[in-house]
Amino acid sequence: MDYQTIPKNHRLPGEFWVFAYGSLIWNPGFKYTQRKKACLRNWARRFWQASTDHRGNPEAPGRVLTLVPHEGATCEGIAYQIHGNIEATLSYLDHRERGGYQRQVLPVEITGPPGETRDMLVYIGDSQHPLFTGPTPIGDISRILTRSHGESGSNLDYYRELATALHRENISDPHITHIARNLPA
Repeated sequence: MDYQTIPKNHRLPGEFWVFAYGSLIWNPGFKYTQRKKACLRNWARRFWQASTDHRGNPEAPGRVLTLVPHEGATCEGIAYQIHGNIEATLSYLDHRERGGYQRQVLPVEITGPPGETRDMLVYIGDSQHPLFTGPTPIGDISRILTRSHGESGSNLDYYRELATALHRENISDPHITHIARNLPA
């Protein structure tokens, strides 16, 4: 997999794109000039990142999404074009994605017209960070989602907002569907 890790103190050009695959889809929290449906090939969305702040706490970590390399997979999401106020946007994103995420630049396909591929900033959980949990049985993830709460609210609300946003964008994800089958009614 060929990607470039961008240090958090690295300056980006006056315009760049961010790929959203989780909560940034329904709650970006920053200004953008364009919003387009997009996909990242050979990566899969997974609830394999522990959250000790936003959706859990140190005593009872919740779960949030990360991306993992997965040959043949496609992760659909939203691409946001950022123009102007770059430093403020990056500062906001770095704070929001502080729980073990790294900046990476990956080639992402914009699926609507004109259908181009662009290098985009993507926050991905560092697999060497203590908050990266790795493969976890779906039943365990479902139990964590139903019991965890953090400064941004309940973990189950995070899951439900994600599922609603994916449905609204006509995005299907087998990992998210599998978890839904294991959540209490």
